[in-house]
Amino acid sequence: MLEFFNMVLHIDQTLGVWVEQYGVWVYLVLFLIVFAETGLVVLPFLPGDSLLFIAGAFGATGHIDPFMMAALLIVAAIVGNTVNYAVGRYIGPRVFSMNLRFLDRGALMRTHAFYEKHGGKTIVMSRFIPVVRTFAPFVAGVADMPLARFQMFNILGALLWVVSLVAAGYFFGNIPLVREHLNTIVLLGLAAAIVPVVGAGLFKLLKARRGAP
Repeated sequence: MLEFFNMVLHIDQTLGVWVEQYGVWVYLVLFLIVFAETGLVVLPFLPGDSLLFIAGAFGATGHIDPFMMAALLIVAAIVGNTVNYAVGRYIGPRVFSMNLRFLDRGALMRTHAFYEKHGGKTIVMSRFIPVVRTFAPFVAGVADMPLARFQMFNILGALLWVVSLVAAGYFFGNIPLVREHLNTIVLLGLAAAIVPVVGAGLFKLLKARRGAP
């Protein structure tokens, strides 16, 4: 069981083994990982960005149908966020005053503050930020965001996230230099997603301070 869990956590290195051993069942494995990472607030550590990138690379080799895989992963991302949102809406604001060991309250509060400032954009932007993308739909539910508005951003975010990373993996994932430095590239990609958000927040903060009496 421990070996299985380790393979899931390092699927960017073990996907070839999954494909050889499980064949078409690999689609279900990928679906469940993306669903769990986006839909279960207690599993923010599961692979997301690297999984999509490597899956796209395998799609280019013909071992996986890239169109079927992308479609399934888009559905997984949408359904995962919807479940997460529903749980947050069911639990409601009480979650912020509850002492639950399995919840990272610090990350939850940071996501809540980010969500309050940026509204629905958070649902789209958070897709590209690990941990935040797991908590964002949950907090949207807690904050009682209208379902129709949530789903609009949810679907848009899932499409952008899955298509962009799978396409990047499809076209660049089998280049040796990219393969060898995948972790660095993923970190740079995350920085590219996070820095503009942080920069915008700092700009607004400085602007507010300058305008204060």
